[in-house]
Amino acid sequence: METIRIERCPLRPALDVIGGKWKPIIIHHLIRGGVQRFGQLRRLLPDATQKMLTQQLRELEHDGIVARKVYHQVPPKVEYSLTTFGRTLIPVMTELCEWGQKHRPRLARKRRAGQKRIPEQQLRS
Repeated sequence: METIRIERCPLRPALDVIGGKWKPIIIHHLIRGGVQRFGQLRRLLPDATQKMLTQQLRELEHDGIVARKVYHQVPPKVEYSLTTFGRTLIPVMTELCEWGQKHRPRLARKRRAGQKRIPEQQLRS
């Protein structure tokens, strides 16, 4: 088996873009719901802080995945949508959702049985 240096791994650029606690879920909601206002996304991700949601949206916008449209009105209105480039993630996200749905019961059983994920610091040692 060929060894691939981490900086050359083809997963690296993909995970750099969609990796993050809330990014995949934001993308998922933009795929399913189309254009979303910030407040709508906040309600869809109640555990995400406003600061974290803003940061994740800015990163997705910077990477060209999400478009941000500002309406100059009172009160201010901002909408988020997937760009053409962002829509190229639809098949990937669809597969991830199907995988999650298929394996949800198994993963839930393991978590209930006390098999927690290994803390990241233990993986490094």
